[in-house]
Amino acid sequence: MKNIKDTYKRLFVGIFSLIVSQLGFAQQSDSIEVSLLTCAPGNEVYSLYGHTALRYHDLRTGEDFAFNYGVFNFNRPFFSLRFLFGLTDYELGVYPFPLFAQEYGRRGSQVTEQVINLTTEEKKALHKALIDNYRPENREYRYNFLYDNCTTRARDMLERNINGRLKYVDGDNRQTYREMVHQYNSKYPWAAFGVDLALGAAADIKIGGRKQQFLPDYMMMDAEKAQILSDGFYRPLVAESRSAVDPGVNVIEDSFPLTPTECALILLTLSLALMAMEWRRKSVFRVWDTILMSLSGLAGIFMLALFCSRHPTTSTNLQLLLLNPLPLFFIYRLWRKPQDKLFWKISAILLLLFFAGTCIQNYAEGMVLVGIALMTRCIIHLKP
Repeated sequence: MKNIKDTYKRLFVGIFSLIVSQLGFAQQSDSIEVSLLTCAPGNEVYSLYGHTALRYHDLRTGEDFAFNYGVFNFNRPFFSLRFLFGLTDYELGVYPFPLFAQEYGRRGSQVTEQVINLTTEEKKALHKALIDNYRPENREYRYNFLYDNCTTRARDMLERNINGRLKYVDGDNRQTYREMVHQYNSKYPWAAFGVDLALGAAADIKIGGRKQQFLPDYMMMDAEKAQILSDGFYRPLVAESRSAVDPGVNVIEDSFPLTPTECALILLTLSLALMAMEWRRKSVFRVWDTILMSLSGLAGIFMLALFCSRHPTTSTNLQLLLLNPLPLFFIYRLWRKPQDKLFWKISAILLLLFFAGTCIQNYAEGMVLVGIALMTRCIIHLKP
């Protein structure tokens, strides 16, 4: 009986020791947290849509870094020109998380932290992948606002280092790229105007699911419901959600006092008034023609550059029918051969196609009014 008791005792001690050692190992593993950081929108143009980063935090050693795929350099040669043609390069930046939090706290932007439910092996694999990605030869990438940005890069790093398959809940909330972007720039009419002027008809096609995750808030909401399928079992992607930086005061600064629609109405009113005067006097104000042709032609150079760029959806932009460089080639002809109607015939056809395009594409605010203003010039020059 005593031997049996000793055997059970030794067995109990062995099992207890094994449990303790495993708990110690698990505790060491649990000391590492990998989190998805979602930063609320700010006031600057580049921060209107929020931001995403990854956090690697070892609670035992104190190692705490933010991995940020949204770093770019304004001082890089030809930055503006490269941005225009969609050749902007972003890179992965790594810096202490307290500095990251301090920066967003200064802006008044809340940072939501979602602790990702990873195994020990997945944490190691992700950490190794992030360090490798930070090597000078790997850290740069060609930025694309809709398809390859700071949010999609962070998502892709998580997906590639999970031992299993990440499944998102695909809801019925299908929207267009333009509608989604408008949710963030509606209080900034000129920022919205610039984006709508650049985006083409492809931005008005409804999308859903994973394609919507180019926006940080949508990625955060999808991550909250996502599940990891591994070895036949599901586990939630997010183990815990919390606020890493509390929201502060986010002041909307005053911009240009007139909206794009108001500016377009002023242009249309002036055009109609001059048209009435020309009709009554049976004359043509060539100086006004020159001003409009110069402005629309110069704006057309910008639109043509976007049309030929690598920016998403810009190659389907029907607003190029309204704003294009063609008028610049006819200004000299306007003064040398004022009776020549070739430009005005071409312009009238392009404008009619532009108006018809409203059935396909949503134009920037006020652009239809600008089109009507330019059509008044065609009417004056083509009238019998």
